[in-house]
Amino acid sequence: MTVYFIGAGPGDPDLITVRGQKLIRRCPTILYAGSLVPAAVLEGHNAETVVNTAELHLDEIIELIGAAHAKNHDVARVHSGDPSLYGAIGEQIRRLRELDIPYEIVPGVTATAACAALLGIELTLPGVAQTVILTRYASKTAMPDGEQLHDLARHRSTMAIHLGIPHLRSIVEELLPAYGADCPVAVIHRASWPDQDWVAGTLADIEAKVSAKGFQRTALIVVGQVLTANDFADSSLYRKDDAT
Repeated sequence: MTVYFIGAGPGDPDLITVRGQKLIRRCPTILYAGSLVPAAVLEGHNAETVVNTAELHLDEIIELIGAAHAKNHDVARVHSGDPSLYGAIGEQIRRLRELDIPYEIVPGVTATAACAALLGIELTLPGVAQTVILTRYASKTAMPDGEQLHDLARHRSTMAIHLGIPHLRSIVEELLPAYGADCPVAVIHRASWPDQDWVAGTLADIEAKVSAKGFQRTALIVVGQVLTANDFADSSLYRKDDAT
């Protein structure tokens, strides 16, 4: 018996990996985060137990896994995006280790990747940005020392900020000193879902644009010059003299 932490991707059912889809269709027990994982991801399953864990606490989830373990049933534990990023699987894994229950992590397409695809951009451009910082805004859970936005902003790298829309004003204030008011910003709401939407602007005007859209949550903030850069060198990867 194994618990598979499966990344369902950003929303579009077509973006789940082949391995993830096969496991969902094979496992007798499915536990999925229904608030973020569309039901279409589960199509074709043959599970005898399917539970939406959106309203369950950790102990209840572990109890369900324990029940499956007692039956020697594999579990598809389905999370949105990639489960290793803000998937809250660490605390589940800790419990599974204590119970000596085997587990595996099945990667998924991240929200950041889906947003880049929607915007039609590369997040790393020669001479513009070669680093992508994935982070979140400190609200209920504090950030470790050195990981506050103003600390990360000094690198002026491409930055993808999760869980930040309700705190957009504070985020802008923290980023302005390093990035400057004219730095490009995009806010993407529910990338790859049928109701996906986005708005682009700068740190100077993004608050007003997001307010006009009415985005409240489930949106990613992408900051950096790669959003609008056009004057950059070609990479060495396909340079005529270096190409293989």
